[in-house]
Amino acid sequence: MKKKKKQSYIASKLVKTQVVLRSPELAKHVPLTRPLTRSRLFRMLERYGMVYVKPDTGSQGNGVLRVEKRARAYRYRSGVRTLDFPTFQAMFRSVSKHTGRRRYVVQKGIHVLTYQGRLFDFRVMIQKNPAGKWECTGTAGRLAHPRKAVTNGSQGGTIFTASLLIKPSAGAAATTRLLRSMNRLAHLAAVQFSRAYPAVKELGVDIAIDRRLKPWILEVNTRPDPCPFTKLPNKRMIRRIVACARAYGRRYRLQCTKAKSAPARHR
Repeated sequence: MKKKKKQSYIASKLVKTQVVLRSPELAKHVPLTRPLTRSRLFRMLERYGMVYVKPDTGSQGNGVLRVEKRARAYRYRSGVRTLDFPTFQAMFRSVSKHTGRRRYVVQKGIHVLTYQGRLFDFRVMIQKNPAGKWECTGTAGRLAHPRKAVTNGSQGGTIFTASLLIKPSAGAAATTRLLRSMNRLAHLAAVQFSRAYPAVKELGVDIAIDRRLKPWILEVNTRPDPCPFTKLPNKRMIRRIVACARAYGRRYRLQCTKAKSAPARHR
C-alpha cells in the first residue's frame, strides 16, 4: 500500500472537504458537507430548504440529486426527472432506492447565479507549472442543461468564457474581482492539498457564486478532466494546461464529445 504522502488522487468528497476545511479562510467558502443519513437529511432540509445529495466517490455529476423542502411537501431532481412527495418519509424511501448501498454525502444547497434561467458554476484549473509553482491555468464557465441541476459537460452542460456568465448579474468591475477571488481560493486550496498530499500536482476546483456574489467551493478534484477548456473559443488556456501537465508527466486524452461549446453569439 502506498503511503499517504505519495498519494496524488483522492476520491472521497468527505476527505477532500476535510483538507480544505483546515484553512480558516477557505472554511468560510465551503458549504456544510456531511455523510448522508436519514436524520441528517431531515435536519439540513429544515435548516436550508435545499440540499444536494452526492455519491462520496462519484464524478461527472453522476448520481447527484437536488432535494428541496417545499411548503408542505418534498421534491428532488434526478437528471431531467423531478419527483414530488407528500412526506419526508416517502421522499427518503425513494432517495434510498436511488443511493442503494453506496456512500453518499449531503451538502448545503447554494442558490447560485443563473444565466437565461439556467444554473452555472466554474471549473478553476490550478497546476504545478514547470518551475514547480502553483499556477491558475484556466477558468471555464459551465452552464447547466435547461432541465438539470448539475453543470457538468458530461451531463449536457455548455462551456462558456467565465466572464460572460457573470457580467449580466454582477457587472464588469465585480466580475473582475470575482475571477481574482476564485483564483485566490483555488491557490489556497492547492496549498492545503500540498501539505496533506505532496504528490498532488493539479486540482480542478469547482466554484459557484451565490446571489450575494459570494463564491463557494463545491468540490475539489485531484484528477481533473481538462475537457471543458477545449470548448472555449480562446485556446490559450488549454495549451497552458497541457504544457504544465506534460512537465509533471501527465498526458490528457482530449476527445471531448459530451460538453457543448457556447453559441457563437455568446463569444
